[in-house]
Amino acid sequence: MFADTKLKKLKGSLPWLARYPFWRIADLFRTRASQGPSHVILTIANHFEPGYNEEPNEQGGFGKALDWSTQMSRLDRWCEQARKIGAAVRDHDGTPFRHTNFYPAEQYHKPLLDQLAALQAEGLGEVEIHLHHGVDKPDTPESFKRVLVDFRDALAQEHKCLSRLTENGMPMYAFVHGNWALANSANGRFCGVDSEMQILAETGCYADLTLPSAPDVSQVPHINAIYQCGHPLDERSPHRSGPNLRVGSQPTLPIILTGPLLFDWRQRKAGVPFPRLENGALTAKAPHTLSTFRLWCDAHIGVRGRADWVFVKLYCHGFFDADQPAVIGPEMTHFLHEVLDFGDRTGQFKLHFATAREAFNMVSAAIDGHEGNPDTYRDYRLKPIMRIGHSVPTEIKEVRSDSSIDMTIPNSHEEC
Repeated sequence: MFADTKLKKLKGSLPWLARYPFWRIADLFRTRASQGPSHVILTIANHFEPGYNEEPNEQGGFGKALDWSTQMSRLDRWCEQARKIGAAVRDHDGTPFRHTNFYPAEQYHKPLLDQLAALQAEGLGEVEIHLHHGVDKPDTPESFKRVLVDFRDALAQEHKCLSRLTENGMPMYAFVHGNWALANSANGRFCGVDSEMQILAETGCYADLTLPSAPDVSQVPHINAIYQCGHPLDERSPHRSGPNLRVGSQPTLPIILTGPLLFDWRQRKAGVPFPRLENGALTAKAPHTLSTFRLWCDAHIGVRGRADWVFVKLYCHGFFDADQPAVIGPEMTHFLHEVLDFGDRTGQFKLHFATAREAFNMVSAAIDGHEGNPDTYRDYRLKPIMRIGHSVPTEIKEVRSDSSIDMTIPNSHEEC
């Protein structure tokens, strides 16, 4: 059984493994022509599930979600840790460290979201959309869209989360697919909706942050990139390939913002280098160090033509209790101080903590040819609903009208 599982994973990984050497060769040629990053934009995509229950059930999966009172207690502890690390660690702009909290739509509970929205109001983590569906049987497009729109509108109207392009525009959101199966990419499991990407586009998704998912079968061949879908959005896995975003391009939404997917050759077995897969997961089993940070940066994920802005998107499961020290506790605090100190001492880069929305805005600014400190562009296009109506810096107002990204919502007649 173990051998069969390994063989299935290897077979499922062949498409991206075959592409990996070509990506590495092309990346080497690109980096030789650049001086390396001067700005590193760090985004943490937290699969935020306070109801997660690690106890196995009779079917071999995980147990049913924990009761609401237990979830509230867990969230209380989380918020306490978020405030503590936010006060202790600031980036080179003075922005506190925080996560982007992708909350599962199928587990909506108003008191939990009220508390999470209050944390966002403090500047300690923006809320976006996560969804597990098609678990027991394949989902339908109609059901998927209904759940997505209902949750989107609850977040926007009840909690003032998410963002808008204009004051009265549709709520916009970033997305992470539960069980990695974006656009039915897991061979029909954990989704069932081939047209998922089209529905995401219609309902206001500006970026997907699910990838990488390796070694899961849902991992597509296109790796280490910010890109747009290269196939019709109503097809299964339209994100399996597509053009990378570059200065002056005109991408359509949602864009795909991946995290690093690399082989880490630092380990030795009997004195021989032995590769380990590095996929940007924050866990206690793989402690992050300064050399790990360099490896993430070596993926050189960014907008082509703006090589000095490198985007490092990592992910975690915030309520895997054993991982919390490495995700939001003392281990993460020590790691971030080490990175910030190294950047200060060497002058090689400045570190910027960014939410998914802020990272998207920085990508948009890079596409439009802007340079310098990406901190300037945190609210370049999308602004949080809970801050809409406040004044916008003059320089941001002036550049918004020239943006190249097509923010038109296809075939959408929804009003919020």
